[in-house]
Amino acid sequence: MKKVSRRGFLEKTLAIGAGSFIAPSLLNMQQAYSRNSTIAAAGSQWIGENNISLAQWALVDEINKGEWKTLDFPRIAREDFGISGIEFVNTLFEVPIATYLNRLKRNADEHGVKMVLIMVDAEGETCTPSKEERKQTVTNHRKWIDIAQYLGCHAIRTNCIGAKDIDKGEALKWSAETYNMMLEYAVPANISILIENHGGVSNDADWLVSLMKVVNSKYFGVLPDWRQPGAEFDNVGFLEKTLPYAGGMSFRNQPSDELTEKMIKMTYDRGFRGWYGIESSGRENILKSKELLMKHLPMK
Repeated sequence: MKKVSRRGFLEKTLAIGAGSFIAPSLLNMQQAYSRNSTIAAAGSQWIGENNISLAQWALVDEINKGEWKTLDFPRIAREDFGISGIEFVNTLFEVPIATYLNRLKRNADEHGVKMVLIMVDAEGETCTPSKEERKQTVTNHRKWIDIAQYLGCHAIRTNCIGAKDIDKGEALKWSAETYNMMLEYAVPANISILIENHGGVSNDADWLVSLMKVVNSKYFGVLPDWRQPGAEFDNVGFLEKTLPYAGGMSFRNQPSDELTEKMIKMTYDRGFRGWYGIESSGRENILKSKELLMKHLPMK
């Protein structure tokens, strides 16, 4: 009850000046945690029509130079790129208080932009032997679950890396405990928890799939990062293995248009339907990404 009370307090605070707010009904936890084997059921609220969103990190250099702020993001996505979805980075929120979030919602509404997810960094390690650290990490992520719910996002993205040379069997137990605790808070909010392959154990597709199976929740999934292929990372193989658990795509242009087309076709043929968040760096690459997606991805 403590978790619900905390969220209820935040909802009342955020609703000041924003009109009425409908709190989420508590879901049947057994039903919420059940995952069917088919890809269409893997993501519950993730699966819909194909669409294109813009990841804020793709333009982080402009933000760091002070050219615009997060409140401007809906306008930038719509007016500069003709893109109707945005994906935030939590560390780029200037002051995530009620009046700020209300202004962000108004800006998104004015430009007809859907707020898709929040990428959460710098809030603790999810794969650590310290039980107290795992609990603190979960606590740190709760505020972003609340904010994601209020903004109308469907998910937050987390990192799961672990220490170098970590025992992967132990890492599986630690991470499963962390994410089960996180999901206890996220499921009643109808917010999914995704992991992006940002190094360590999350780069191991087989390990990540094992974690998905152990936790076994349709609110728990992967946000495959279409990173450049290399000697230590097979991005095509990673995508193929994690597709049944994908709650979105962190899309990047590949070394060749042919490889990009192949990966787009793979996601579609294997049944993924959802947001392709462009994370290719810089305006020229963003426009190229959009062009390739519009060319090769069937959309309504």
